[in-house]
Amino acid sequence: MPHATLTREAVAAHNNADDLWCIIDHKVYDLTDFLDAHPGGSVVLEQIAGTDATKAFYNLHRQEVLEKYESLCIGTIEGERSEVITMKPGDLSTVPYAEPLWLRPQFKSPYFNDSHRALQKKMREFVDKYVTPEAQEKEKSGEYISQDLINRMAENDILAMRLGPGKHLHGKNLMGVVKGEDFDYLHDLVQAQEFIRSNARGFADGNMAGMMISLTAIMQWMGNEQLKLKLAEEVLSGKKKMCLAITEAFAGSDVAGLRTTATKTPDGKHYVVRGTKKWITNGMWCDYFVTGCRTDKGFTVLLIERDENVETKLIKTSYSTTAGTAFVEFNDVKVPVENILGEEHKGFAVIMSNFNHERFMMCCGSIRMSRTIVEECLKWCNQRIVFGKPLIEQAAIRQKLAKMISEVEANQAWLESIAYQMCHMSYAEQSKHLGGPIGLLKSHCTRSAHKIADQAVNIFGGRGITQSGMGKFVEMFHRTYKFDAILGGTEEILADLGVRQAMKQMPKAML
Repeated sequence: MPHATLTREAVAAHNNADDLWCIIDHKVYDLTDFLDAHPGGSVVLEQIAGTDATKAFYNLHRQEVLEKYESLCIGTIEGERSEVITMKPGDLSTVPYAEPLWLRPQFKSPYFNDSHRALQKKMREFVDKYVTPEAQEKEKSGEYISQDLINRMAENDILAMRLGPGKHLHGKNLMGVVKGEDFDYLHDLVQAQEFIRSNARGFADGNMAGMMISLTAIMQWMGNEQLKLKLAEEVLSGKKKMCLAITEAFAGSDVAGLRTTATKTPDGKHYVVRGTKKWITNGMWCDYFVTGCRTDKGFTVLLIERDENVETKLIKTSYSTTAGTAFVEFNDVKVPVENILGEEHKGFAVIMSNFNHERFMMCCGSIRMSRTIVEECLKWCNQRIVFGKPLIEQAAIRQKLAKMISEVEANQAWLESIAYQMCHMSYAEQSKHLGGPIGLLKSHCTRSAHKIADQAVNIFGGRGITQSGMGKFVEMFHRTYKFDAILGGTEEILADLGVRQAMKQMPKAML
């Protein structure tokens, strides 16, 4: 039936199971043939037959449900028009506190310029169009990221951007709006926070997170320039996959406890690597493993290429198997000595310095995802009717929201300050001066995530523990926020790191 202009009186006449219309947001829907297919059963639809069901609908459903069943819309109410704001790819949210301060039109920022704003817009359009649909699909199915999406990111230099600033970006025109030479850590923050908006925590790690935390070490520490260039070309083009293999069953944050060994062959041309790694993100499909090993006089980091002596097994964790989390066994793998990162026996410096960017990225993601949950809660409290009035009118609820907003805004401000410092420090200076502050921020923002997840579930009630419907993002966040609290260094270890680094700068005569 073509769309028509109808009156409310006309809709009211279609008020039974054999002829059922209703009004939602000033639009008319014919649900007669949808009764049996309705996931919630037919009775609830019969209860709103012939009426304006706008409040009832939004008390139960997300806007995307209407978009899914757009074909059921047969007309609009005469003299009326839709009030609900629908988002197009790339749009900024108009919900208060849904965007960081620098993206709200009425506010200014000392950090961000036009190039950061242009990149943000391009990245949001890309994520909305290509990443989010696949992320939501793969998060449910557990399937790994598609090569099509990897290729699309490679073609747009997005894989390269995700490593952070560096010479690998020079000569590129990133997304058509930023010169590679101008890409800084505030741009890096922008792309990281836009990517996490796909609202699928398992897929967020499945989307080449292993590359982000391993190829960075290659670019900074590999002395074999020819091999470095070969690896960068293979990985940044999407032809090959790479991950970081540090954690073991006996050694997580305690990197000094590594048991995987690398022993030189008698001719000195190879290392023989034997041991296991656990919880290796993307390990299931990777071609290369940047691996921490124990050598006879310390620790050494090696690039190991997958062969028949490398075995990977899937580990199922709290989030989706789309992350490809693996148990890795190296069974006497021969590795050329040219594959070393940094110096032999001094790999601890390689491992520790590489953590900075990883932790910075995790802070970006945790804080942005926390903000999304605040947005979800604000929208829900505005539309949910409890005891005859919107949930937002409850003072206790407003107190919860106030605490959640405060945590997010404080963490975002700290994050932007650190990003600005990173823009004005060399890699070595960042390692010396920012390891502690980044560790403290990561510890604090994941503690904040804990509080926000807890409050959000209480606000959403049963929907907050349901993997579909209005509370699906809250449920996902509550189930997965701990990944950021554990991966890359636990809260307690990083908090201690922050204090210990501060104490190194304490004047000796200070009492």
